[in-house]
Amino acid sequence: MSMIEDQTTVATFSPAELYARILRDEPTFILDVRNEDEFARSSIEGRTKLTTLNLPYFEFLEDEDGCAARVPSDREVFVVCAKEGSSQYVAGILQERGYKARYLEGGYTSWGNFYDVRDVVNAAWGRIVQVARPARGDLSFAVISGGEAALIDPMRHTQVYLDLIAEAGAKLTRIFDTHVHADHISGGPALAEATGAPYYVHAYDAIHPIDMLPAVIAYTHIEEGHSFEVGQVKITTRWFPGHTLGQVNYRLDAPDGQSGLFTGDGIFLRSFGRPDLGGKGEAWTPMLYRSLTERLPTMVDDSTLILPAHFSTLDEGNAEGIFAAAYSEVRASNDALKPRDEAEFTTYVLSNLPVFPPEYVEIKRVNIGLSTPCDGTANELELGKNICALSG
Repeated sequence: MSMIEDQTTVATFSPAELYARILRDEPTFILDVRNEDEFARSSIEGRTKLTTLNLPYFEFLEDEDGCAARVPSDREVFVVCAKEGSSQYVAGILQERGYKARYLEGGYTSWGNFYDVRDVVNAAWGRIVQVARPARGDLSFAVISGGEAALIDPMRHTQVYLDLIAEAGAKLTRIFDTHVHADHISGGPALAEATGAPYYVHAYDAIHPIDMLPAVIAYTHIEEGHSFEVGQVKITTRWFPGHTLGQVNYRLDAPDGQSGLFTGDGIFLRSFGRPDLGGKGEAWTPMLYRSLTERLPTMVDDSTLILPAHFSTLDEGNAEGIFAAAYSEVRASNDALKPRDEAEFTTYVLSNLPVFPPEYVEIKRVNIGLSTPCDGTANELELGKNICALSG
């Protein structure tokens, strides 16, 4: 089969369809035809019934029949490449040989940039909406109440947030980052410029921790105790240093007594944010210990909903793809909250630090305006799953 033959009859599948299958834990066979390095950095992950075979495209060019023989013929095959063309070609090869094969629209790039939007809370006072980027394990949230909207940790592709707020008939009035992120590019500054809503971040994070250069973006400094009204809810800033010097949590209090804590990278459902991404793990680990053991208990009660900025695996969420849980559940399952003295905690943290991705230094530059990548470079910087949590 030549590359120039008409392949319009080859069926496709969308990122949304793929994610729905993953959440339902349907048996799904992924044939990833990217090269081995790309696959190792950013493979598609599922729950228990997703199987992946990496068989690079160039091998199909050399031996179509031999490669096809390595692909199971008793199930539907979902073919993935970087940008679509190669997977379309391979799906066509398989289809010619009697396989039921489809290819991913837009390739892995479209999966990496796919956003899933769903309500966490829908109450008389308003909504908490989760905006997830499943390929990266990134989470952000919108609070919508009384015709107003606030965003917490919005990501690079801003249109999804603008559409959400417009569909809700609300006005964006506040944009909050819990910290200056290292793993992904924030949409906060761009949204502030586009809408006029103020963008808030702690000034400690407005200096690049390695370059020691100040931010050149417009931001409003936020600190412990600052509070804001968004419709009928109150949002209060709580300083939580450790992952970064300027990491803050935002506590939400609703009129019906419901509370939530947007924790950024301070604490996740099953782990916590590593303290070394500023290059100062040994110095920042004691601060993280005090935040977890002394500050966190003052911010929550057992029913407070923990709403983090990341997940590491899909089984951290529920069957509907919601990554939030009551603090009582998090306390019982999160090893970060296991009783330890400071020395034990420090040893545990420093012996379980994952690899430090070099891209994270540049992403921090981007997030305070020191660098402005093109879209292609931004995709490269953000490729793959976040590595913000401790690996232990």
